[in-house]
Amino acid sequence: MGLFSRLKKAFSLPESDESAAADTSQAAESTASQAEAGTSDSTATATTSEQPVESTAPAAESDAPVESAATSTAVESSASETVAASEPAISEATASEAAVSAAADSEVDAVASEAPVTSEAPVAESETTSEAPETVTKEAASVAESEAPAAESTATTDDAATTDDEPTEAERYDQGLKKSRKTFGDRINAFLANFRHVDENFFDELEDTLIESDVGYETAMRISDELRDEVKLKNAKSKKEISSVIVEKLVDMYGEAGEGEDNSIHMAKSGPTVILFVGVNGAGKTTTIGKMANMYKQQGKKVLLAACDTFRAGAIQQLQVWGQRDGVDVVAGPEKSDPASVCFDAVKKAKAEDYDILFVDTAGRLQNKVNLMNELEKIKRVITREIPDAPQEVLLVLDATTGQNALNQAKIFNQSTDVTGIVLTKLDGTARGGIVLAIRNELHLVVKYVGLGEKVTDLRPFNANDFVYGLFKDIIAG
Repeated sequence: MGLFSRLKKAFSLPESDESAAADTSQAAESTASQAEAGTSDSTATATTSEQPVESTAPAAESDAPVESAATSTAVESSASETVAASEPAISEATASEAAVSAAADSEVDAVASEAPVTSEAPVAESETTSEAPETVTKEAASVAESEAPAAESTATTDDAATTDDEPTEAERYDQGLKKSRKTFGDRINAFLANFRHVDENFFDELEDTLIESDVGYETAMRISDELRDEVKLKNAKSKKEISSVIVEKLVDMYGEAGEGEDNSIHMAKSGPTVILFVGVNGAGKTTTIGKMANMYKQQGKKVLLAACDTFRAGAIQQLQVWGQRDGVDVVAGPEKSDPASVCFDAVKKAKAEDYDILFVDTAGRLQNKVNLMNELEKIKRVITREIPDAPQEVLLVLDATTGQNALNQAKIFNQSTDVTGIVLTKLDGTARGGIVLAIRNELHLVVKYVGLGEKVTDLRPFNANDFVYGLFKDIIAG
């Protein structure tokens, strides 16, 4: 049974009433026969016959652990200030260790010589707020101060949210994709409202509608070509039949694009797992790192952050605010210092102090700037030199509100560096959710996480079925 068929059954569509009724009838007959068998046997046999019904309960509640973890976020975040307060001693010890390591390691002489201040990297850890003015400009400090209250405000929101029942995963997608669902549905419905008969003009207009919905040119052409065959095969002529074929093709294509994909984060078999974040300015890299750090901290992981965006004013302080809030350590250097050197200090610290995960923030860079892309490769070389199997993940962070521009960014970044997955942010604030299909269908890149809101817990692992539910619900149900 295809994804579209399963969704139709879940929505109890009028056109699927007969098949749904048949399925329900079969299930009822099976249940009745089991009950009759149980009645004729002993009480023990009756109890046994009921067990399959009871065994489905855990499956229905499979989201419970996720909800539990999300609910506990606010509880543990309240202890983050206590954890951060105990770390100044660690900061001083780390400073001396990094200095000795940088001086002793002959393989990184070139990196160290480019940034003499890197030995001070651990001094700028998240808890040393009193020393921040010595390493940043007044402008940077001002930006950091303006961002810190926002983080605290969000934390307060999270605290309030946990007093209520946490939404299910499907409900999160339903809410986060509300704008995309409405726009996508309106366009498809407007297109179908003008339907007269199937001809070349029909397919031309369908292609235009799909492109306007940000599914991408190549994907729109593919859908159109496949629909030509599907319409002939099913002899669809009426508006209702054509609508069903179009939506079924869209739904199944989304589902097929994610079939067999592993969108989990690949962890190192031993030693720290290194995850490198890349993308243009404003895509949400630093915020994504802060949310993921919180997620893994709640799972009991020892997390370290590396502030390798040394160029954007306030970037270091923004990551330090997240570090304080999450209760995790941050390695940072002076502003304008060599990002590769800061990364080196962070990797050495992660190895020496048995961290589970190292998140590496990088400066935003345009995908067509060769020198900046080369700098990114330099950071990767430093990581690989210290940990041969790292980085385990290179996550490209894309702003969903940019639509087709996000697709172009993904194409160039994928050519310039070995991108292993996509984090699509700000889906809740855009009507361009169709970009997910374009990214997966044209680039074959796995979407690992999606941002469905501003709260820490609104960064969710990508789930193809829930995404389809959230994007096409109104069209299918209608």
